Amino acid sequence: MARTRLYRNGTLTLENFPVEDISEYVTDPDAAVWLDLCAPEHADFEMISEEFGLHELAVEDARHDHQRPKLDHYRTHAFVSAYSVSSDADSGLLTTSEISVFITKSALITIRNDDSFDIEQVVARWDNNPDLAKHGVGFLLYGLLDVIVDGHFTAVQNLDDRIEEVEDLLFEDSRAQIESVQRRSYELRKSLTKLRRVVIPMREVVNSLLRRDLHIVSEPLMPYYQDIYDHVLRATEWTESLRDMVTSIMETNLTVQGNRMNLIMKKVTSWASIIAVPTAVTGFYGQNVPYPGFSTEWGFAASTAAIVILSVVLYISFKRKDWI
Repeated sequence: MARTRLYRNGTLTLENFPVEDISEYVTDPDAAVWLDLCAPEHADFEMISEEFGLHELAVEDARHDHQRPKLDHYRTHAFVSAYSVSSDADSGLLTTSEISVFITKSALITIRNDDSFDIEQVVARWDNNPDLAKHGVGFLLYGLLDVIVDGHFTAVQNLDDRIEEVEDLLFEDSRAQIESVQRRSYELRKSLTKLRRVVIPMREVVNSLLRRDLHIVSEPLMPYYQDIYDHVLRATEWTESLRDMVTSIMETNLTVQGNRMNLIMKKVTSWASIIAVPTAVTGFYGQNVPYPGFSTEWGFAASTAAIVILSVVLYISFKRKDWI
């Protein structure tokens, strides 16, 4: 499934034209071509490799999944590997979609493994900034990266909201809430680890694009790419901060559980001490040897009084110390 666009002198002149016609436009110095391939087959890679003179190593990276976000520079083109991110609003679980991008002087080729990344957002971003279209391929790449990085930022914001919800449950006493904190904090940690692998390398990618010796970004577009770089830095710092917060939540949860266990043990021990009083007294008076009060009514009364008085004294003492 392919999609195409042709910009000439900053104006969108053709859209969804046949892929076979690309060779007629890529040699035009005033033209900028966009080609998008979703779930490409072997023949599609052969076609773009021949049509645009792409390096075999770059094509191989685009064919294989799970590449690290990066920017590779070759003699006639550059290759960018990036990931879009979306998060579930309720659970905070992340899903990523890999995007491979070939950048030539006159064309931008995007390759997506599936349609989970909404390319329509990128098209809308281009259409909303027609005044930048005169900058050609740099403009197309800017719109794509801007949407990707905005997705990272949205995912971080969503995870931040989920973490605040977990923090509100942290000191609840119900068993269901305790289990929810444990499960959700673990899920958030997994999501942040996945997000970190995607966001942090993008800092290097965008920073490399800003290098003037690569001649990918023209001077008028530098402020726009710098804005993307600032967003990447903010997303990176925010991700690291949230990762520390989740770690703190998990440690605090363990501390709270330990404190609750200590409180329970303190109460159990206090009641065991009280129960030990009648056990000790009745055990003493149950000996089969003569002792003061043996086989007398006053002996029974004395043992009963000792049980009641000692138990009450221990109860009052523990209550004052908040052990019961």
